[in-house]
Amino acid sequence: KSYIEGPKYVVTWALGHLVGLAEPEDYNKKFATWALEDLPILPEKTKLKVLRETNQQYKAVQHLMKRQDIEELIVATDAAREGELLARWIMNMAGWKKPFQRLWISSQTDKAIKEGFAKLRPGREFDRLYESARCRAEADWMIGLNVTRALTCKFGSPLSAGRVQTPTLGMIMDREQEITGFRSVDFETLTADFGDFQAAWRASNGDGRIFEKDKTASLKDKLTGRSGRIIKVQKSEKSEPHPLAYDLTELQRDANRKFGFSAKQTSSVLQRLYEQHKLVTYPRTDSRYLTSDMTGTLKERLDSVAVGPYAVLARPLLRKQLPITKRIVDDSKVSDHHAIIPTEQTVLLNGLSTEERKLYDLIVRRFISLFYPPARYDAVAVTVNVEGENFHVKGTTVKDAGWREVYGGDMSSDDEEESVDEPAAGSVKLPELREGAAVTISRCMVRAGRTQPPKRYNEASLLTQMEKHGLGTPATRADIIEKLVSSDTIERQGNLLHPTGKGKQLIELVSTQLRT
Repeated sequence: KSYIEGPKYVVTWALGHLVGLAEPEDYNKKFATWALEDLPILPEKTKLKVLRETNQQYKAVQHLMKRQDIEELIVATDAAREGELLARWIMNMAGWKKPFQRLWISSQTDKAIKEGFAKLRPGREFDRLYESARCRAEADWMIGLNVTRALTCKFGSPLSAGRVQTPTLGMIMDREQEITGFRSVDFETLTADFGDFQAAWRASNGDGRIFEKDKTASLKDKLTGRSGRIIKVQKSEKSEPHPLAYDLTELQRDANRKFGFSAKQTSSVLQRLYEQHKLVTYPRTDSRYLTSDMTGTLKERLDSVAVGPYAVLARPLLRKQLPITKRIVDDSKVSDHHAIIPTEQTVLLNGLSTEERKLYDLIVRRFISLFYPPARYDAVAVTVNVEGENFHVKGTTVKDAGWREVYGGDMSSDDEEESVDEPAAGSVKLPELREGAAVTISRCMVRAGRTQPPKRYNEASLLTQMEKHGLGTPATRADIIEKLVSSDTIERQGNLLHPTGKGKQLIELVSTQLRT
């Protein structure tokens, strides 16, 4: 029921965490009632307590730790900060004084686990990881608890705040104010048709938007039927290297953009691929690189994913030496865990659910693309001058799809912040154009547009901002977003995140230091 015993080892578990920080009322009964005059509650020394719902399992673990015949402990919780904290709190609570070692692994395959047990590390090597986790947990307790009690008591309404969730809400509110304060303005753009190509008019400052209608009309009159010259043809060969392997935040962003998955949904599907199916490596990582000790395993991993639609992409790589560059393997850029990549476990695609299949597809394609050459294309930028006015057009010719072949040769950019009035590079095919050649405008096309307010955050763009401002960790960001939704301070409308009335109220009431 609570442990498994063999001839050499006893295996037990800490599902439900078993031990946590004590509540205010555990320090003093009077704190059970929330009152403004009792704040702030800052214990001299923090206490731990056994969590009521997992009390039985804690007792079983404690009993094992007190057994005379057990000489040593191996900590095999999640190889990450929170996993370290969870184990140490239990050890502290139970008064473990004997030696202990640490199992530190990045995948759940039998092979990885056996190798990990063959290379156990001294537990004390991870003391600083534990201390950093303890600091985070205690800081969250002190800030979250005191601010939440203060707001709730003062304003008579359940308002919850926290060290990470409140600045995140603050960013959503700032964006909301930008949107509500935005005044939309009409503009027009002018495109000239030169017969075998088209080009867009731009002012000397590079802006193609015209805000006065009569200016557009006079430009159209002045230019239609007129001749000019191509004054500049700039050709450059562009080389675009493969994207880096996934860390959790980048994978959550892509899954949100491509499939509309919430960050939380990506985390749970990924956890199943890691734990149940054993097909991917440790999910909660913030690194997009691999370590040099993995180089020898890469072919084996490629071989295990060379099935179904991936066979034609992975097979050619297995026949030659893999190109290992600093964009793939860089020990200096890996702290706890390397990037998320497939394991050497062979995949049975029909054993996966639709969601698991979609996420696995992203990880496998990204992994295969690491060993493909850069995408190479010729970029052409053309400037035409007619009657003193400048027109611009860009075009591209693909020379070698390179790593983009893994994604079906798609040359479009994933970046959402694309400019509105420019067609994406790769979509315009230009004829051979020479500098100095004469051209004539056969007609001018006018398109109407309106200036757009900044976009509301979706989960992909909010994760980017959280990462940029150092809010939360890859492991906690999805939960922070869910917490804001469940506390009714933000709501999902389609794929976008909107602040609620309660969220607006909270941000107005909370101290500025906690908002930023």
